[in-house]
Amino acid sequence: MREAGRVNAMALAAVKNLIKPGVTTADLNAAAEEILWNNGAYSPFKNYGHPPYPASITVSVNEELVHGIPGKRRLEEGDIVSVDCGAVVDGFVGDAAFTAGVGEISAKARDLLDVTEKALYVAIAKMRAGNRTGDISSAIQKFVEGRGFHVVREYTGHGVGREMHEAPQVPNYGDPGTGILLRPGMTIALEPMVLIGTFRTQILSDQWTVISADKSLTAHFEHSVAVTEGDPLILTVL
Repeated sequence: MREAGRVNAMALAAVKNLIKPGVTTADLNAAAEEILWNNGAYSPFKNYGHPPYPASITVSVNEELVHGIPGKRRLEEGDIVSVDCGAVVDGFVGDAAFTAGVGEISAKARDLLDVTEKALYVAIAKMRAGNRTGDISSAIQKFVEGRGFHVVREYTGHGVGREMHEAPQVPNYGDPGTGILLRPGMTIALEPMVLIGTFRTQILSDQWTVISADKSLTAHFEHSVAVTEGDPLILTVL
């Protein structure tokens, strides 16, 4: 899983370096696919679900929260873009995501990105043996809502390992002291998904792209993290 995470991080780094006005979301997908291919990996996203997801990464812009499909859309100055990528190496999965600004972005957008990324690290800090999944969920919700934003309800973090989605589910809201007990060796993809105006979402006609119901800005950060005997271990880093 360390290797899958490393390759995944490489793919996301290549995508992040490419983000600028005029680049298409398909260009971002191609950059990630090249890294995966050159490192003997493939994406668990491609052909996943019904209808089959058609790309190796998801690219979600502005009000698009998750699962945006790469295509001809060109990024514009002031956009914020969320990129989620998976990598499978020797049967093990790495899964991570980030949101970045395109050129100069608004102060509100910068605040959204800052809060969402910090919420991820608040969650990671709870990935310790003896805690429960509800401790993670509660920490995310308290941090995000304490700063005036909203956490999604329908989409969650999840176990990750030999499959992209494994038990347990880890929502971005909940009560401390509840849920599954964390034990050394457990690996979970933690992914705060944060919205400015509402926690409500809707799915577009492509049956994949999830947007905020009020079309306000959204952000998404994710790492695959292992519980150890000591500090949490982030797997999806270089």
